Amino acid sequence: MRDEQDRTTRYQEGSLTLPGTVMLGTGVMIGAGIFALTGQMAQMTGVLFPLSFLAAAVIVSFSAYSYIKISNAYPSAGGIGMYLHKAYGNRLPTAFNALLMYFSMVIAQSFLARTFGSYTMQLFGGDESGRMVPILGVSLIIAAFLINLLGNRMIQGVASFIGILKIGGILIFGLVGVWVADSISVDFSSPGEAGTMGNFLGATALGILAFKGFTTITNSGSEVIDPKRNVGRAIIISIAACVVIYTLVGFAVASNLSLAEIIETQDYSLAAAARPALGEYAVWFTVAIAMMATAGGILASIFAVSRMLAMLTEMKLVPHRHFGMPGSIQKHTLVYTVVLGIILTAFFDLSRIAALGIVFYLIMDIAIHWGVLRYLRKDIKANVWVPATAIFLDLLALGGFVWVKLNTDPFVIGVAVATMIVIAVAEQIFLKKSAGIEPPEGGHSHHHHH
Repeated sequence: MRDEQDRTTRYQEGSLTLPGTVMLGTGVMIGAGIFALTGQMAQMTGVLFPLSFLAAAVIVSFSAYSYIKISNAYPSAGGIGMYLHKAYGNRLPTAFNALLMYFSMVIAQSFLARTFGSYTMQLFGGDESGRMVPILGVSLIIAAFLINLLGNRMIQGVASFIGILKIGGILIFGLVGVWVADSISVDFSSPGEAGTMGNFLGATALGILAFKGFTTITNSGSEVIDPKRNVGRAIIISIAACVVIYTLVGFAVASNLSLAEIIETQDYSLAAAARPALGEYAVWFTVAIAMMATAGGILASIFAVSRMLAMLTEMKLVPHRHFGMPGSIQKHTLVYTVVLGIILTAFFDLSRIAALGIVFYLIMDIAIHWGVLRYLRKDIKANVWVPATAIFLDLLALGGFVWVKLNTDPFVIGVAVATMIVIAVAEQIFLKKSAGIEPPEGGHSHHHHH
C-alpha cells in the first residue's frame, strides 16, 4: 500500500499563511465571477445588477457562518467532503452532496476557462467562428494542470502573484471607470424586462457564484497556520474584499455602458466598458487582467477540487479506478478533474455552465446548513437561527433562478436534474456494494428514512 503512504505526506500542515489563504480565496472568487457574471446578471435583472451583487453578499455571509463554525471545530484539508461526513456519516447524503460540490467546482473551472477565451479574443476583434473560445479555454486548463503537478509552494507562489496583480488591476479598472464616467448616477429608471422579483433573485443566485470561492479556503483547512482562528478570518476578509471590488466594478460597467450594451457584450462586459471610457489600451489592460484572473482562478480551483475528490476516495465514498496511471490518488483525481473540465469547456456556453454550477452549489450549501441544524449544532456550538436563515435565503435564490431558467432555458434545468438523478442512483449502488464488503467505519449510526 505504498500509494497510501505516498498520499498522506502531501498535506503540509501550516504551509499557508493568513494572507496566502486570503489570496487563494479571493483568487477563486474574483476569477470568473466578476468578468462574466456581470453581463449575465444585467441581462436578468436590468440596471439593478450592482444591487444583486450586494444581495448575494448578504446570503453568502449567512452561509459562511456554518463553514466557519465547522472548520473551527474540525479543520481539514478535505473541507466540504469532511463537513458532510461529520453531519451525515458514510451515507448517500454525504456522497451525493460532496459530488455536487465537486461538479460545481469543475463547472467553475470551465466557466473560468471560457471566460478566459472570450476576453482573450477581444484582442483579435472577437471570435466570429465561435471555435477559438473553447480552444483557448481547453489550453488554459491543460497549462494549469501542468503547473499543479509541480506542487504546493509553486501554486501558492503563482496564485499569490497573479492575485495581487489581478486585484490591483480590477481596483484600478473600477476606480478609473467610475471616475471617467460622465455621471456616476446609474440610471435606475428603465428596468426594462426586469423588475420582477424572480429575476432579481435569479441574478442574486448568479452573484453567489461570484462569492462561492470562499469555500476553497475551508478546503485548505489543515494547511493553514493556526486554522482555528485563521480560516474564519480569511473567509470574512475575502468576502468583504470582494463586496467592495464587485460593487465598484458594477458601477463602473453600469455607468459606462447602456443596459443593452452590457447584455450584448455579456461574456466580456468589462472589456467593453473600458472601451468608450479609455480607448483600446484600456481594453488591452482589462483583457490582461481577465486573462490573469481566470488563469489564477483555474490554478487554485483545480488544486482544491482534486483535493476534495481524493478525500472522498479515501473515505470510500466514490469509486476509484487507477486506469493504469502511476502516482498518488491525488494525481489521478487531478486528471479526472481536468478531463471533465475540458469536456464542459468544449461543449457548453458560459450562461449554461453558470446555471449548472449555481443549481448544484446551492443544493449542496443547503445540505451543509441542514447538517449543522440537524446533527452538528451542539458539537460546534452554532446558533440555530443563522443556518436556518441561510437555508431560507438559499431556497429563495435557487427558486428565483430555476424559475427564470425554466422560462428562458429549460434545457439546462433538465440537464441539472438528470445529472443529479444519475449521481444519486450511481452513488446508492456504489455504497450498497461497498457496504457489503466492509462495514462503514466511523459515521453515525442513526438511520434516516428519506
